[in-house]
Amino acid sequence: MRSFKFVFLYGFLVWLIPFIVAVLIFPIRENDRPLFESIMPVVVTLSVVLFSHLYFKKVGTAFVREGTLLGVTWFLISVIIDLLLFSSGPMKMGFVDYFKDIGLTYVIIPSITIGSGFLIQSKIKTETT
Repeated sequence: MRSFKFVFLYGFLVWLIPFIVAVLIFPIRENDRPLFESIMPVVVTLSVVLFSHLYFKKVGTAFVREGTLLGVTWFLISVIIDLLLFSSGPMKMGFVDYFKDIGLTYVIIPSITIGSGFLIQSKIKTETT
């Protein structure tokens, strides 16, 4: 991996930005749940695309490998932080309910990073042939 510091910093921000948005628009969740559930994957996607772009700008080789490691790491960061928040307290949620409601959305993360790795790899391959 290019830089563990950036992997973990960007991974934390990939989790933090959607969390802040969710807190800010929480009244929508209470009053219009389908709209909230539509907004949040878009926010996750935008965050992942932004930080993937920043990360891949400094990668020179092994783009698919980097994208895979990046996506899995960011996925785990988001799930672990969420599980710490949702395992007790006022937001307590069972593991299965968590994955049905929130966790599955995080599959977007490796989908984007791995896809980005493939796209960059194929672009470079095309340019060198």
